[in-house]
Amino acid sequence: MKSRFIFSFLLFVLSSIQAQNVTLKAIDAEIDAGNFSKAKKSIDLYIAQNNLSAKEVYDLNFKKDVLERISIDFSKSSDDVIGYIKKYYPNVNDKMLSTWEAEKSLEMKVIDGQKKYMSRAAPNLFRINKDAIKRKLEIDGFQEDNVEKVLITHLPAVVSSLKNSDKTQSEPVKMKVKYTVTLKPNVVPAGEMVRCWLPYPRENSRRQKDVKLISVSDINFIISPQDYAHRTLYMQKVAEKDKPMVFSLEFSYSSVAEWFDLANRQIVPYNKSSELYREYTAERSSHVIFTDNIKELSKKIVGDETNPYQITKKIFNYINDNYPWAGAREYSTLENIPQYVIENKHGDCGQVSLLFITLARYNGIPAKWQSGFMMHPNGLNLHDWAEVYYEGIGWVPVDQSFGRRDLDLGDDVRYFFLNGIDAYRWIVNDEYSQLLFPAKVYPRSETVDFQRGELEWSGGNIYFNNWNWDIDVEYLDN
Repeated sequence: MKSRFIFSFLLFVLSSIQAQNVTLKAIDAEIDAGNFSKAKKSIDLYIAQNNLSAKEVYDLNFKKDVLERISIDFSKSSDDVIGYIKKYYPNVNDKMLSTWEAEKSLEMKVIDGQKKYMSRAAPNLFRINKDAIKRKLEIDGFQEDNVEKVLITHLPAVVSSLKNSDKTQSEPVKMKVKYTVTLKPNVVPAGEMVRCWLPYPRENSRRQKDVKLISVSDINFIISPQDYAHRTLYMQKVAEKDKPMVFSLEFSYSSVAEWFDLANRQIVPYNKSSELYREYTAERSSHVIFTDNIKELSKKIVGDETNPYQITKKIFNYINDNYPWAGAREYSTLENIPQYVIENKHGDCGQVSLLFITLARYNGIPAKWQSGFMMHPNGLNLHDWAEVYYEGIGWVPVDQSFGRRDLDLGDDVRYFFLNGIDAYRWIVNDEYSQLLFPAKVYPRSETVDFQRGELEWSGGNIYFNNWNWDIDVEYLDN
């Protein structure tokens, strides 16, 4: 009798687990179908009906949060997109939109039965589609990029100063930076404490020196320990009714360009038993994964090449030629960023850097993430890049997004960003998706990178759409 009861109880438990799995699969099916409202209600119901662990509840609530983030990213209507495109294609029609959508030049989703375009979809069309790029050039004419104006003189000067020398670093560029985050009024109820993490320059980087904190908007702050991969300055303030909340810091530092004459350096075999080699050639969830697509792409790019430098050069060239830069959706909404680049045939700086890192690691070449800001005059922006390790040489910066410079200035300049990096950088991060200091209670707005900053209060995370960031740079005399 007792054994029969135990057997019946086990059947009940197993059937309950199966029912839960079916419900979770049903939620994912609704998400895949674009039924976000239904999926969010189902998540709430699933949490209410089941005795879940704190982690399970946290993960499910974040899944719901991601749907909100995707809806913010995909906020443009057909009329919005057509209004932008008409300048270049006056007779644009639904058939043209459908063609661009099918070939991944115009990013869209159907959310709750409505077609919604990614907020940057229309401008991205003229960065991704070759015919659209030509059409834009015909209408707008050539417009020189502010960053390119700097690089066209800076890169040859760096190469000239380092070529045929035993040095790999140029003279420093000195900068004073004011960084500000402003929380909009009444996002948080008056009297509630708001916690804020701001980006801060790494002090243990070989390319970034003489970091001096000048001022902080609040006298009580904490700078993260140097061994944290995300370098932060933390402070907290109490919200006031009808008033914006300002968090800011000011600092100065020196940054140097770095360039290695790798074409004339012998790459020695790796010590494959070293801790460094094992760590930086390994997979890492969830964006450095050796998927079937990565393996197939690697075979196509690398072939039977065995020289580490020539392998990285092949990867660098292939990504440069096949995945143009385009404005990105938020990284926290993507399960596997390199997979996204491969499927959508474009990517921003961090996305192509992660693809480069994954392909390098798959081929047994240690590679890692680095990020912060590009600090070029009139070209300030968030930016991500990579570093590759060569035995006997060390870590070498690789900026896949800046890519090959197809200028008539020789191979040293052409492949500058395969062998080094310019001086106009602010390094904040030495890895991706690491812990903040102090620890954040709620999921980050940016779960991969850390640049703009992070905010939260006792009621949850404060997402990007509720605050603004600003950066001001003064270039100091050497």
